[in-house]
This record gives sequence, structure tokens and C-alpha cells, in this order.
Amino acid sequence: MTTLTYFIIDDDDVSRRMLQSIVESSGLGEVIGTADNGTEGVAEILRVKPDVVLIDLLMGDQDGMESIAQLRAGGFHGKFIMISQVVDKEMVGQAYQTGIEFFIHKPINKLEIQAVLEKVNGQLKLDRSLLEIRKSLAYLEQGKAQAKPVVKERTARDAAYHMMLDMGITGESGSKDIVAIMEYLVDRREQEMPPLQELYEAIAAKYRQSDKEIAKESKAIEQRIRRTALAALTHLSCLGLTDYSNPKFEHYAPMFFDFQEVRLRMKEIDEEAPTCKGKVSIKKFLQAFYWDLSRKME
Repeated sequence: MTTLTYFIIDDDDVSRRMLQSIVESSGLGEVIGTADNGTEGVAEILRVKPDVVLIDLLMGDQDGMESIAQLRAGGFHGKFIMISQVVDKEMVGQAYQTGIEFFIHKPINKLEIQAVLEKVNGQLKLDRSLLEIRKSLAYLEQGKAQAKPVVKERTARDAAYHMMLDMGITGESGSKDIVAIMEYLVDRREQEMPPLQELYEAIAAKYRQSDKEIAKESKAIEQRIRRTALAALTHLSCLGLTDYSNPKFEHYAPMFFDFQEVRLRMKEIDEEAPTCKGKVSIKKFLQAFYWDLSRKME
């Protein structure tokens, strides 16, 4: 996989250097350029075409949203992460509407930056893998102009990863377990959700042999999926807090979680309160996932 490239636009020299150090020292990719203003940054980005742009919201010549609009108009299709001291919810919501992936509040926190960049990296790698698959299929179809067009059937794995991208959980450890469960259910054309323990043991049996090992792995699978569901709840709550009409929030939040869970998590985020463990229903989460995945595969 080609190393991912980054470009940083921030009018604060210290912030630029900190961001570059975090990216490169963490092995997350290579910073191929920086700029201290939007005008210079836009021109340089259109020339070097990085994979990811880290951009400040408020700058002297033009703000980050103006810069993003100019880049989109210029044909740039990379991903954006906005970093700013701004806490105004309306302005943050407007930033998401421009197409940014994440909004990170200053002061810069190294662990938060690393976590966000790892998720964006996962999204980009998945996008590239899917693109390569499409190119390969298109190549194989060349020379068959007289044949009846063949429509590639969407797999459970493809549909599941797209859903997890929407919910911001592709980088979570439980994402692979969720994909394995969805493939298990689709292969057996299950109409109703089997008992959770049965699902955990079926997946665990793929990696372990003895009954004791399977039982231990089953518990680990349950814990990983619970953490992943909580991560999805947090990501969707952030989207809803900044823009209640966000289509991803409107689609996934009420379907995958109880309303009280979503409201409580939004309140915690809004008040910057410590995160409670929550009472996420894994059964509801997996049932909703399977139902939505089945619908998208039709």
C-alpha cells in the first residue's frame, strides 16, 4: 500500500510543526507540504494532490471552509480534517457540511490526532482497495461489448464496511468480528437473529479449536463488539450534536440505539463530562446492522 500523504494549512507555526511531528513520528504517513494561509495552501494542494488535508478553520486571508470550497471546485477529492479553537456548534456544523471527515478542537492532543488519523487512514485504504477491485472487474469486462452486461453483486463484507465507514468504526477492533457475524448470517440466509452466544461461538470456532479456547474467544468477541458499538454511539452523537439533520445521524442513530442512549451520550459530549460505560444493547445493534445490511445488498 502506498504511503499516505498529508498537507497542513495553519497560520500558527507551532501548530503546523506539532501536527507534522505527530503524523511522521507515528508512522501515519508523510507530510508533503505546509502553508500558513488558505490562498497559498489551495494553490499548492491542487499541485501536489495529497491524500489528506489538515486545515485550520480561522485564518487571516480566508477561512478553512472557503479554502475547502475552492479545492472542491478545483477538482480535489482528498479528505479533510479541520482543527480549530472554535467551539460554536453552528460553525462546527457548517464545517461538517463542507465535507470534512472530523473536527478536532485545539489545543492539539497527540492521542486524539493519532486516533482520528488512523480512522481516516483506514477509510482511505478501504476506498483504494474497493477502487482497485472495480478497476480489475472493469478490465475483465473489456472485450465483452456484445455480451449481456454483468452487474457485480454486492457482498456482505463490502456492505458492512461501507456501513462502518458511515459510523466511524472501521478502525475499531470489533469491526472484524461484526463483518464475520454478518457473513455468517448472510451465508445461512437467517431470517431471525440467532442467540448471541451461538453467534460468538460460531465465529470463535474459526480461530480456536478446544472448547475452552472457544469459550474464552467468545467472551473476547462480545467485549470487542460492545466497545465498537459504544464507539459508533459516540461518533454518531458527535454528528448529531453539531448537525441534528446530518443524514448519517438521522439514519443510524435511531435504528441502532435507544433514544435515551443517544441523548445521554450527546449530553455528556456537550458538557464535556466523563464518558459513562453506557448500556448499549449488542443484540439491538447487531439486529439493526443485519437488517440494514440485507436491505443494502438487495
